[in-house]
Amino acid sequence: MADRRRAPLTALTTLARRPRPELTLAPAPPSPAAADGNGERLALIVDNAVYSSGRRVATPETVAESHEWLAEDPERLVWLGLYRPQPGELGELAEQYDLPELAVEDAIKAHQRPKFERYGDTLFVVLKAARYLDALEEVEFGELHLFLGPNFAITVRHSESPDLSRVRRRLESEPALLEKGSEAVLYAILDAVVDGYSPVVAGLANDIDEIETEVFRGDPGVSRRIYELSQEVLEFQRAAQPLTGILAAITAGFDKYGVDEDLRSYLRDVEDHVVQVNERVEGFRLQLRDILTVNATLVAQRQNEEIRELTEASIAQGEEVKKISAWAAILFAPTLVGTVYGMNFDSIPELHWQLGYPFALVLMAGVSVTLYVVFKRRGWI
Repeated sequence: MADRRRAPLTALTTLARRPRPELTLAPAPPSPAAADGNGERLALIVDNAVYSSGRRVATPETVAESHEWLAEDPERLVWLGLYRPQPGELGELAEQYDLPELAVEDAIKAHQRPKFERYGDTLFVVLKAARYLDALEEVEFGELHLFLGPNFAITVRHSESPDLSRVRRRLESEPALLEKGSEAVLYAILDAVVDGYSPVVAGLANDIDEIETEVFRGDPGVSRRIYELSQEVLEFQRAAQPLTGILAAITAGFDKYGVDEDLRSYLRDVEDHVVQVNERVEGFRLQLRDILTVNATLVAQRQNEEIRELTEASIAQGEEVKKISAWAAILFAPTLVGTVYGMNFDSIPELHWQLGYPFALVLMAGVSVTLYVVFKRRGWI
């Protein structure tokens, strides 16, 4: 946990003073391209609630109104939920709630690693949510930023998950828990993010089982799938592993910041779940590494088998060629003699010899037998 100094809000204050639409409450979570009739993006808030003793007492239409409720009674809690805000939309919040500039810049840029920082009385937390998409067999990662003060909680979502409306409904159904303030909001969101990891773990485990079957079945596309799944597991590990440090930092400040005993037990339970998730993810990483090694071995074996079969076929083909060549040579000798003596010339030697014909036959047979013996000894026949 880092206790960083507050940076001056010069840049954000300038942003807040520029002409812009008033931040208003949206009736439903906005789509990524929410726009008005002129095609300009509207500045919308998903939910804006004021709580007193754990119960909702107002749903202001604007940020300014919710801040006025706090001015009337600092013991109240304001919970603002934003979805993919623009820099100008966070400027008003930064000015009214005295948010640390460095943290607001992180929330605007997004693409941050999970972390936990303390700026005086304000906590800034970045979480990575994950959900498993069954249709695509992929893991989708989202980013969530939290600003938590003594009497306010501001959540900035950059993705569809987690569904904070469910978290809000859960806390509103337990006023005794919500009465504990922004720390209760932090616990509930942490719990929701970690609970969302369970379907992802189950989905990854199922994918790994399928990959193991494909590996031994010899599926040609399994190497690519192993690589892609390994990347998802690493991304999941980068999302879940920092939570161990975040929860340890929160736990270390229990006594210093007087965290309620019930919240302490709740956060310890979340910490146990995070440890289990990290152990499973590390197991997945090692398992995929072993599967990749086995797949490479099996591919090499199949390639060696194919090479062996090709070699055997080549050898067998060579033997056949040798046999054909040998018999061709044997048959060529009598053919050559017969051809020579078949020419119509009177001056051919032994042409008028009485034993010429038997001699030619014996010569052809002798040459053929000699060649046969030679080839037989060399294994060509």
